[in-house]
Amino acid sequence: MQSMLGGLMLSSAAMALGLIFCVWLVSLRLRDASIIDVFWGIGFVLIGLLCLTTGIGDSGRRLALATMAGLWGLRLAVHIGRRNHGRPEDPRYARLRERDGDGFWLTSLYRIYVVQAVLMWVVALPVQVGSGHGRGHGLGWLDWAGVAVWAVGLGFEAIGDLQLVRFKADSSNRRQVMDEGLWRYTRHPNYFGDVLAWWGVGIVGLGAGNAWWALTGPALNTVILWRLTGKPLLESTIGERRPGYADYVTRTSGFLPLPPRRSPRT
Repeated sequence: MQSMLGGLMLSSAAMALGLIFCVWLVSLRLRDASIIDVFWGIGFVLIGLLCLTTGIGDSGRRLALATMAGLWGLRLAVHIGRRNHGRPEDPRYARLRERDGDGFWLTSLYRIYVVQAVLMWVVALPVQVGSGHGRGHGLGWLDWAGVAVWAVGLGFEAIGDLQLVRFKADSSNRRQVMDEGLWRYTRHPNYFGDVLAWWGVGIVGLGAGNAWWALTGPALNTVILWRLTGKPLLESTIGERRPGYADYVTRTSGFLPLPPRRSPRT
């Protein structure tokens, strides 16, 4: 059983690295490293399909995990693809390109793309473990609880993204702060929903056995979005583009959805 799981994890790692390497080659041709953001979601779709078709765990759990990872990844890929269409390279990557100059073609491989492949593989650990453990064990209450958590997270993320897209589409909102809908209760409903969705996947993965270490995946995703390159990186510059953001910060939760605080100005 352990050898089967190990083989599945190695296959998933190879798939993640293979996909990322191919996308890197395309990015060199296009001179746009931003395309990795679209294929980040696609990677989870492929890992889910691999685990569904080659895993040895309960077929119902494999299907549930592949569906959860696949729907999450497809929605994210479509959303980012639409958002980035026709835009120049993301400023994060453009700054690295300018800094590294002619050497960016190589540094982008290990500073951006290989890192993304490793993170993809780790975040998807519950899918791999849940598909490689628990042969003969059907879905139980823990699995259904995980599906419910995932559904709430995916809905929260999707609704938050949609509300922001509609807000930005209105030219009268230029340089204004989105503080309506879910954005009234948290400054990052999309990130919170993302985190919640992957904890749901992690719970379903646990239904296959006691491989608690697989929760490293959703835990890492939480740290990235909450403490590293998600919320902190975005908020480091958004105040320059939207003058009212400082006041928004004083009354709105940074991550967890909470009732808005009374503004100190009122």
